[in-house]
Amino acid sequence: MRITILAVGRLKEKYWKEALEEYARRLSRYGKIDLLEVEDEPTPEKASPKEEEQIKDREGERLLARLPKDAYLIALAIKGKAFDSPGMARRIQELGVAGQSHLCFVIGGSLGLAPAVLEKAREHWSFSPLTFPHQLMRVILLEQIYRSFRIARGEPYHK
Repeated sequence: MRITILAVGRLKEKYWKEALEEYARRLSRYGKIDLLEVEDEPTPEKASPKEEEQIKDREGERLLARLPKDAYLIALAIKGKAFDSPGMARRIQELGVAGQSHLCFVIGGSLGLAPAVLEKAREHWSFSPLTFPHQLMRVILLEQIYRSFRIARGEPYHK
């Protein structure tokens, strides 16, 4: 299976990069992993709701331009479907059995995802009603995908 993580913003901190590289390395035994980034928009301190929508729309245009053409798009959104780890493993496995060999997970910037990106996504998944920094969300997502592959194959993984 091929997994693409498409995210707004560049990782600058060494520790986030190292964590991503570690999980990408672990996942490489299960398939191909691509980590793609698009530039984020600067958000003024007291941005109006209209300015925030414009920022999300510009980021959304960048995300849509980088979407892999053959991928099954899953948007990470607070109001998406929540899974426990075994449930996520089952869903990924179901998608693979249904012929979806390329999954693309999209992570928005600090303001979330543009409506155009959410509309294009085939599914919306939520990891929590909490808001996470988008840099940390990449690491959480890769760790959970790795955990899902381990669970699906009956391989041991700490709880």
